[in-house]
Amino acid sequence: MERYVELDQVGMHFDGKKGRFVALKDVNLTIARGEFVSLIGHSGCGKSTVLNLIAGLLLPTDGIALANGREIAGPGPERAVVFQNHSLLPWLSCWGNVHLAVERVFGARETRAQLAERTDAALALVGLTHARDKHPHEVSGGMKQRVGIARALAMAPKVLLLDEPFGALDALTRAHLQDELMGIVEDTGSTVVMVTHDVDEAVLLSDRIVMMSNGPAATIGDILEVPVERPRDRLALATDPEYQRLRAEVLDFLYRRHARPEAA
Repeated sequence: MERYVELDQVGMHFDGKKGRFVALKDVNLTIARGEFVSLIGHSGCGKSTVLNLIAGLLLPTDGIALANGREIAGPGPERAVVFQNHSLLPWLSCWGNVHLAVERVFGARETRAQLAERTDAALALVGLTHARDKHPHEVSGGMKQRVGIARALAMAPKVLLLDEPFGALDALTRAHLQDELMGIVEDTGSTVVMVTHDVDEAVLLSDRIVMMSNGPAATIGDILEVPVERPRDRLALATDPEYQRLRAEVLDFLYRRHARPEAA
């Protein structure tokens, strides 16, 4: 498969009043085009730092981060981020929030009609055509997150970066959006990198699960291939022996091989 994202000997440290804190050390990761990769580990293991390095929101202090063969030197529309907090502008409608991103990326080379068409298509992709004129305070938490995903997809990114996008949602809404995300990824062929704390979410959605060791100086402890055919049905997988084996491997890594220091 064609490589798209590459992290080569990446390290990240932060200097403060109490001295230097080493967040990441010697992180090596290659992500193929069209692959869904999850980053999992205990709090403070550097998952979001890795995501922010790929997004260009942080620059590595050691090593190099590449996207499509070029060094990542800052944020870019080819790498769209969806945060746990939906980050919608409250004075704009759902349609307006998505359209703002579309206008910033494509406004210089497309007509108003084309920009509106892109916005409409993104909202339709996440099932929110009926809510296009509602404002953020008028829709549920799950719908807000769908607007955030629509806004990211409307930019036609090469990589979709998800930082615990469903972490603040109730279990049923979370499951519904996970299923929607699987369908969207199937339809778009997007490359996805997702940070999660949820073992079942990681196994259900991923092609590979990157398991991070505990910080400081966190690194990749192990990478688990998820050879489960797509499309995936959560009800069928609940009793699938291979799914249970994969789930057990992640749990073993998190709670035995790399337990929290205070729990060890």
